[in-house]
Amino acid sequence: MHIEFLMGNEAIALGALAAGVNVVAGYPGTPSTEVLETVAKRGSNRTYMEWSCNEKAAMEVAAGAAYTGARALVTCKQVGLNVAADPLMSLEYVGVKGGLVVMVADDPGPISSQTEQDTRTFAQFAKVPVFDPSSVEEAYAMVRDAFELSEREATPVFLRATTRVDHGYEAIEVLDEAEWQTHQAEGFVRDSSRWVIFPRLSVANHAKIERRNERLSRELAASAYNRVVAGGEQRGVRRGVATHGINYAYVREALGGDCELPVLKVGTPFPFPEDLAIEFLRELDEVLCVEELDPVIERALLQACGKHGLSVRIRGKLTGDMPPSGENTVDSVRAALAAFVGESLPKAPETASPQLPVRPPVLCAGCPHRASFYAVKRAMRGKKTVYCGDIGCYTLGNAQPLDMVDTCLCMGAGITVAQGIFHVEPDTTCFAFVGDSTFFASGITGVINAYYNQADLTVIVLDNSTTAMTGHQPHPGTGRTMMGESVQPVSIESVLRGIGLNVVETVNPFDHKLAVKTVQRVSAEPGVKAIIFKSPCAMLERPKAQSSVDSNACIGCGRCIRELGCPALFFGDGKARIDASQCNGCTLCEQVCPVGAISGGEKL
Repeated sequence: MHIEFLMGNEAIALGALAAGVNVVAGYPGTPSTEVLETVAKRGSNRTYMEWSCNEKAAMEVAAGAAYTGARALVTCKQVGLNVAADPLMSLEYVGVKGGLVVMVADDPGPISSQTEQDTRTFAQFAKVPVFDPSSVEEAYAMVRDAFELSEREATPVFLRATTRVDHGYEAIEVLDEAEWQTHQAEGFVRDSSRWVIFPRLSVANHAKIERRNERLSRELAASAYNRVVAGGEQRGVRRGVATHGINYAYVREALGGDCELPVLKVGTPFPFPEDLAIEFLRELDEVLCVEELDPVIERALLQACGKHGLSVRIRGKLTGDMPPSGENTVDSVRAALAAFVGESLPKAPETASPQLPVRPPVLCAGCPHRASFYAVKRAMRGKKTVYCGDIGCYTLGNAQPLDMVDTCLCMGAGITVAQGIFHVEPDTTCFAFVGDSTFFASGITGVINAYYNQADLTVIVLDNSTTAMTGHQPHPGTGRTMMGESVQPVSIESVLRGIGLNVVETVNPFDHKLAVKTVQRVSAEPGVKAIIFKSPCAMLERPKAQSSVDSNACIGCGRCIRELGCPALFFGDGKARIDASQCNGCTLCEQVCPVGAISGGEKL
């Protein structure tokens, strides 16, 4: 054993490695990404790992591994769980042989996601047991126990961490590599009565799952992850707090050391530890539930009170005592607790902190997506056009001055949403933007659907040769795997032509005139057609040379700043200026300047 200062996601990865995980599969998505990346850095040749095309593929790869008796880990964020839901729902009915843990990173806030969905609620829906860590140390321990539970009960198990645990740091004690468990898969044993899902099997297994979860509720009530932290002697109304995850840390800090309130900590929200909750409730008159995001504990306590005839007032989100959405903080929890007990609570000494600079979300200086959006915008001036966007860095194309994202729903949806608009408004010129990684994850199906159903739209593939938004992970088009192998990259152009598209053109978006002409020509073609704007992410290449402004030639028209919105461009003394610390010499501003006052870049 030794002590390491670890991020929560690193601790989860090391916990999985210590448990002898054989296969790790996932799709990158903040705040989950570092789990698989840490496995790649710290794992050995005993573990196979991959960035899958999407979360559905990752879940199915892990299921196949677990069928052999291997231990498998799936990593994703909460919206990625939606993509994996199809195989997961059936997998819970079929069951597994080896341990299968699904690490889902929820994102209260949301800080970097489309939704605030709560995996604890999903666990109830899917009937899958869920662990909910309150600290980095607990996350490390829970992932190992999750594998044990999964194997013992032949079920997938969720490990639901949230952003503040995933990206929090703590010095914790971990096993030395020599102490890591070695797990040997016995291999797949053919048995169609077990591994082939049919209605008869589903009905029988559904009944088993319900009985299992009822039993697990009693067993987990005795787990160290579920406990009551006793308070002092109370006068008058007997009050308590029920909480979970990182909110347990918020509650403890907000209460301070001398508070009288007992605290119920729920570490396994489903199956809910009802027996422990009943013991907690019998001593109280009122309970405040402090949780993110859904009122999972609140509803469970209300149900327990009704089931056992307890007259305890349960307060929380449903009663308006806690906010219905958003991320909690120590301060917001302290305020809620103070209102609950009717008195002020001890506050930590305030320390002066510097005012952080405001940085609105914006495409990076030199980002090829800016050049791509601008080329389409210039080409379509004066036309009735709709621009359907997608999930990725390029969602930032919605910001002024580009204003080139009219819709954004979920990964891959830009292509299919554009079809829906076209079929209702056939006189509208429809564009659908999709990134290279997203194209492989969920864009191909939409293109096939458009081609088959005779839509008229232009697919714009923004190919920057990486999965940029989540940290530059490889994908099928990069020619690299997570195992470090060099493979033949999958050609996006070949895929599109294989579907049946006759018009597919690839162009460098930084060749502005050619890019504009290409958009004008291709978009005029009937049916489904595609342009691949191909240029590497600005973070992948060092600038060869940087652009600069000739102040004598600059007329101060501001076109470069007003139309591009590049963070490296700014006004100074009535002239355009370039921040050399940000410029990577993409040359787009040079091509936009009407008087040729900008030069020196070297991108093309």
